[in-house]
Amino acid sequence: MAQQLRTALAILRRKQVEIETGLSKSTIYARYRAGTFPAPIQLGPRSVGWRLVDIEDFLKNPAGYRAPEAAEA
Repeated sequence: MAQQLRTALAILRRKQVEIETGLSKSTIYARYRAGTFPAPIQLGPRSVGWRLVDIEDFLKNPAGYRAPEAAEA
């Protein structure tokens, strides 16, 4: 029996995010652009992921979630 280690520092790939949230790829990106889904983080030139803690925050209140404003430099 394999047990997946999940920590606050874990990164989920898009397919995992789809499974966790029940949202499709197009809905994830549409909600991200609208500010109602967590922003992905760049993992490489052609890959992104989401912080597990961000997805858990989203799942607490999907209808009322608003992405935090980006800090200005």
